[in-house]
Amino acid sequence: MNNEQCCVVSCDKPLDQNYWDAQYKTNSTGWDLGLVSPPLKAYIDTIKDKDIAILIPGCGNTYEAAYLLEKGFTNITVIDIAPTLVKIIEEKFITNTYIQVLLGDFFNHKGEYDLIIEQTFFCALPPTMRQKYVWKMHELLANEGILAGVLFNRTFEISPPFGGSKEEYQLLFRNAFDFLKMDISQNSIAPRANSELFIELKKNNLVQINLYNFEGITCSGCMATVTKKFAAIDNVLNVSMSTNFAEVLIVSNTEITLEELQKIVSYDEKYKITKIEML
Repeated sequence: MNNEQCCVVSCDKPLDQNYWDAQYKTNSTGWDLGLVSPPLKAYIDTIKDKDIAILIPGCGNTYEAAYLLEKGFTNITVIDIAPTLVKIIEEKFITNTYIQVLLGDFFNHKGEYDLIIEQTFFCALPPTMRQKYVWKMHELLANEGILAGVLFNRTFEISPPFGGSKEEYQLLFRNAFDFLKMDISQNSIAPRANSELFIELKKNNLVQINLYNFEGITCSGCMATVTKKFAAIDNVLNVSMSTNFAEVLIVSNTEITLEELQKIVSYDEKYKITKIEML
């Protein structure tokens, strides 16, 4: 099993439902550990309340869910976009009433969870979606809710998986979440030793998280200028723009009006900003 490379089928295809379903149809799942992730197993063992609402997005073969059930947890939801996989999981848990198996797009999902478990979902998403990931995680978590799991602290020559660094993640999640833990995992499987960060992030209930479409930026220099202007607004705590310059995440004490944001970037007639609403 190759734990360093998961993309066996051509990686120039869109990472959509068809792509991920093809991975399971052809059993091209080199990322699959075949067991519950050791860092998550250790974390699950510390949770005392067995009735908390738990979500596992992009769940894969979801050994974590199986372990949660084994430990007596009673309110588990798993969601994945691949129909072939979801059918297998549904059959696996068909008699268990403590788990809900959903076929769907995480970003269209509705619910409220005390804990969301991150296990190879973030790294499977194109980096252009990372601002949307923060936005959606914040929306799905209950007050004081926790996002916990592992993120890669390295880059990859072949993607997915898509890697990153602790510094990048700190900037991405800053102020939207309180950092309880973001450290090198001490109990990763051998092929991933020293390349995984274990994260435990608590939702910051006191802030507004808004995501915007942005048009007109074509270079990193312009991106830096715009994000700096937005960051200078009173009550703005963090600004992050996607790597394709198409989306802006703004964390603030109070919501900034769209009119004010548009006025700030009106020095360039190409720049247009529109708010993305939750479905």
